Amino acid sequence: MSARPALLYLTHRIPYPPNKGDKVRSFNLLRQLAASHRVFLGTFIDDPADAVHVPALAEWCEEVFPVAFNPLANRLRSLRGLLSGEALSVPYYRHRMMREWVKAVVDRQDIALGLVFSGPMAQYLEGLPLKRRVIDFCDVDSAKWAQYAEQRRGPMAWLYRREARLLLDFEQRMAAAVEACTFVTEEEAALFHRLAPGCPARVVPVCNGVDARHFAPGQGAPSPYPGGALKLVFTGAMDYWPNIDAVRWFVHSVLPQVAQHCPGVCFYIVGMNPAPEVQALASGQVVVTGAVDDIRPWIEHADVVVAPLRIARGIQNKVLEAMAMARPVVVSAASAAGLEGVPGQDFMPADEAEDFVARILELSADAGARERMGQAARECVLLHYSWQAHLAAFDALLSDEWPTGQTVQRRVESGR
Repeated sequence: MSARPALLYLTHRIPYPPNKGDKVRSFNLLRQLAASHRVFLGTFIDDPADAVHVPALAEWCEEVFPVAFNPLANRLRSLRGLLSGEALSVPYYRHRMMREWVKAVVDRQDIALGLVFSGPMAQYLEGLPLKRRVIDFCDVDSAKWAQYAEQRRGPMAWLYRREARLLLDFEQRMAAAVEACTFVTEEEAALFHRLAPGCPARVVPVCNGVDARHFAPGQGAPSPYPGGALKLVFTGAMDYWPNIDAVRWFVHSVLPQVAQHCPGVCFYIVGMNPAPEVQALASGQVVVTGAVDDIRPWIEHADVVVAPLRIARGIQNKVLEAMAMARPVVVSAASAAGLEGVPGQDFMPADEAEDFVARILELSADAGARERMGQAARECVLLHYSWQAHLAAFDALLSDEWPTGQTVQRRVESGR
């Protein structure tokens, strides 16, 4: 029998392929854990196209239990939370087959260690005889719903405020019941401390990383863009509301002002599953690509990468990937929160529309400045954003190296 201890790992979405924000982190975490544990993975599949990837997980997992669900049906099922007084996110991920498998595999494999990725999955830890339990919240999701409420009016604003309040109650209760919980930035960890002041201080910031070998410039891929005019790009899953909000705001508030100074400028929205609101933005100045086989050429051959997110939690993978590919990035304050590097040297901070316009025009006018910022950005990533160095913290949290209940205030260093 292997000397590696058995580990229960639960994710709210199949962690392969790593082609969107949460899957990038959950996959790299799986790869890190598999080097030192026998991983028993329970995961949901919310996209039928992802079912073909289950066999690939055998490379890192001793056992995989995938449960397919229909997002629309689950949204309807989650409305039971209105009657039970729960946050809707919790019944959305509640599934009888998953709960039965979790209990059975823990008993059958004598599993003593559990790690869940995403707050709502923490419900499956309740009642298990585990020695150590860790929740990777990633972001303070309750705060995200509070931000959503600020953007809406009427019944939806009420519903989002309710979700924020009840989900925070759930997050507090789950965090108090486990040995450690993690967030992607010090700012998110500090925010959780403020929102949950009575919670035991078992909060650890574990930063995101980037695969700088995969996301590297100079790999020889041809440009997907037509020549000539200024090329701006935004990448991400385009059925995700913060991304939808970001590109709509950029198209309506920033792009027209840039076009006044740069005729022919084109904004490329590159990412899977573009929502109808995104597709409606397509025009002579806006290209909506949908899913692409490889995101890297779209990043590498862009003049400027923009990340105008107004609703954002934690460090954005899209920003790290662009920096790793040595592209200049103009980021909103929300996207830059917790980002290592020197503003104005490694990335361009902006917030209001006028700031974005000024930074984009500044970069568009000076190819040398774009090159220098891109090189500085890649050096920043190489220095600060190694996945292996960051995620090694989870090995410590799951072992006796990290005493149960220890208050953690320090930063998890990135191996610089």
